[in-house]
Amino acid sequence: MVQSAPKVLTVDEFISHYGECDRYELIDGELIEMEPTGPHEQVSALIGRKLNVEIDRQDLSYFIPHRCLIKLLGTETAFRPDVIVLDQTQLINEPLWQQQPVITSGNSIKLIAEVVSTNRQNDYARKAEDYALLGIPEYWIVDYLGIGGREYIGKPKQPTVTICNLVEDEYQKQLFKNNDQLISSIFPNLQLTAQKIFKAGQFFIE
Repeated sequence: MVQSAPKVLTVDEFISHYGECDRYELIDGELIEMEPTGPHEQVSALIGRKLNVEIDRQDLSYFIPHRCLIKLLGTETAFRPDVIVLDQTQLINEPLWQQQPVITSGNSIKLIAEVVSTNRQNDYARKAEDYALLGIPEYWIVDYLGIGGREYIGKPKQPTVTICNLVEDEYQKQLFKNNDQLISSIFPNLQLTAQKIFKAGQFFIE
């Protein structure tokens, strides 16, 4: 039996059919199921909550949308970040924003956090490359299970937050583990440890 190749989607087809479904993103025309777990959502929620506190405290023109796609112009790729911080003052330059929560310019984005799951290679390699090309100034890779490759999180493998800061056109990466205090260029007064994030993904029984 000959299996047919999976249908390649355009970004516009993807947005039309899956734009409001949080379970999928598109990479090179291939539909990717994100398969989030409960602990994954707990970690994402904690990060969003902590960053929102900083946004309010500093009275910044930033916000974290409930759902948002990043459309990479000239490609058939649309990423759906776990947490994305947008600059509201830049949205006037976004051609799709008034009709759909779709971002096309890195100038609109201040920070992205991806919580590592089954598609970890995309988070560590593909997205790091594309987010750098897009000019996103800060990218967090939150590996609360410590499942990334040793080339990314070292040996022995353990839960790690990798914060990537854009220097010219490449990310400079800093790894945070255990009780390390996170260092953010976008939120320099952020008071958050790596361990606090990791604990958010644990199951508690009262």
